[in-house]
Amino acid sequence: MISTDTHVRIARPSRDLAAAERFYVEGLGLEVLWRTTERVSGEWDLVMVGLSGGGWHFELTIDPENPLPPTPTAEDLFVLYLGEPIDPALIDRLVAAGGTRTVAHNPYWDKYGVTVVDPDGYHLVLSTRTWNA
Repeated sequence: MISTDTHVRIARPSRDLAAAERFYVEGLGLEVLWRTTERVSGEWDLVMVGLSGGGWHFELTIDPENPLPPTPTAEDLFVLYLGEPIDPALIDRLVAAGGTRTVAHNPYWDKYGVTVVDPDGYHLVLSTRTWNA
């Protein structure tokens, strides 16, 4: 049964796990929750990032023997509702960690936040709004 305690995993292929990790850990401030530590033939390399104790995490993966390239679109968004103005230092860290600030495909996100493209081309939106379901 799905409940409010259900943990969410978002899995995405990556071209370069080190670059993706740098963006989400050094840039955004997430933690490495787990990673593969050795290359095993027939298995994927991966790094899981998120917040310790959080209800979600990213699993960034690559199959070195048969890579699947990321295929993001302008509407593949990871939105964080921060509920406050976006700290310019956070944007600077994301850019220094391999991100690119961009104009959002949907102008709503430019009105209420900032969009940064990660090293694999996926869009991270930092929203000044709060989430109210």
